Amino acid sequence: MPGIFTISLDFELLWGIFDKVGTKYKPEYFSNTRKVIPQMLDRFGKNEIGVTWATVGMLFAENEEEWKDYSPEFTPSYRDKKLSAYEWAKKNGIRPEVHFAPELIKQILDTPFQELGSHSFAHYYTLVRGQSPEQFRQDLKATQKIAQKKFGISLQSLVFPRNHINELYLPICLEEGYEFVRGNPKNWYWQETQHESFGKKFFRSADCFFPLGEKTSYRLEELSHFKNEPLIIPASRILRPMNIRNSLFNEIRLQRILNEMESAAKAGEVYHLWWHPHNFGNDPEASIKELDRILEKYRELNEKFGFESKSMKMLGEGLLENSRNKV
Repeated sequence: MPGIFTISLDFELLWGIFDKVGTKYKPEYFSNTRKVIPQMLDRFGKNEIGVTWATVGMLFAENEEEWKDYSPEFTPSYRDKKLSAYEWAKKNGIRPEVHFAPELIKQILDTPFQELGSHSFAHYYTLVRGQSPEQFRQDLKATQKIAQKKFGISLQSLVFPRNHINELYLPICLEEGYEFVRGNPKNWYWQETQHESFGKKFFRSADCFFPLGEKTSYRLEELSHFKNEPLIIPASRILRPMNIRNSLFNEIRLQRILNEMESAAKAGEVYHLWWHPHNFGNDPEASIKELDRILEKYRELNEKFGFESKSMKMLGEGLLENSRNKV
């Protein structure tokens, strides 16, 4: 069986980092992000690259009025109010250029081989104290509602914000239409991401340059599908942002990805790469050149080993269909 190359992107704009940067973000960072996304889509479409765009539901809104209309009645009651997108917006106001992107979502849907997925409605943290299962359910419902009303689609793939995977919430995901969820690599420094430490951060960063943990590509048959839960599709590697001060670091981390892609293709394994589109915001030109090298490597591996590109949905549906056929 040929290997599979999967890409998932956490599309969030300011909703993904408001609790880290506040109002101190650089406007050109997100302006660059808006300009570079069509370039990414053009390359994905032309190269027949299946990509899952896990999108914060609030980005679907056209304006503040529409955002309020689709927001759920029960919002997350985090103990730490600074983590709430609703509280942040109430205090700091809405800026359409960093909070809404329906035109980009339309471009995603119009580009071949792209899947629109969910990153929750309000960049919801499922492992933070104070919030509840019902609040999470309401968040997922809000995302499906705005997707269906505005674009006529139901979302099937979900990426938990900050990789906070609450296993108790997985049945809720399935009940609200999400059949596929991105999981974390199995190495210890990717587990329980709500409890960060210097050690975890160090090992996650260092592993992007040098092999410190177990191999993160995997055979398709290793994935387990439990009744009443979505299929978990683990990530393999994050494409970290360009280091604008050190080109050697950039080359080492990129070469690690290219080598891992080749190993997965030769072994007939899944290699699941992910990043945030805004990661390209600091240096769009250099970031696009890196993406071109990744896609060039994919074409090479596709020709040599039959390496296939699939979104999370494509991969998951194929696996579930094979499982049914074996029964």
